[in-house]
Amino acid sequence: MTAGKYSTVVKILSYQVLIILIVTAGFALIAGEQQALSAVLGGMAAFIPNLYFALRIHRSAGQEARKIVNSFYAGESGKLLLTTALFIMIFQVSNIQILPLLVSYMAALSVFWFALLMR
Repeated sequence: MTAGKYSTVVKILSYQVLIILIVTAGFALIAGEQQALSAVLGGMAAFIPNLYFALRIHRSAGQEARKIVNSFYAGESGKLLLTTALFIMIFQVSNIQILPLLVSYMAALSVFWFALLMR
């Protein structure tokens, strides 16, 4: 992965963290602590798998195409499994609020899609 592409990945991950913080702060100010906790957990359910995927793909930089493609598929599979595991763990927390959880999750994921549109 070139330095330019790496910096794009870092920017996307940084914007995801920023969006998670903004959404969490909004829920904390408007709705309270439990909603803010739900929002931060939803954001982390999006951010952590994306970070895993980015690190996995970055490790395969400079290798032959077949290895990069295999790394991509393995990273995507790991990302899906990690997302599932995180949501299973999140729903074990008592008093989770679904609305802030999903709003923060979708807001964090939308950063990636908006980045694709801006390219």
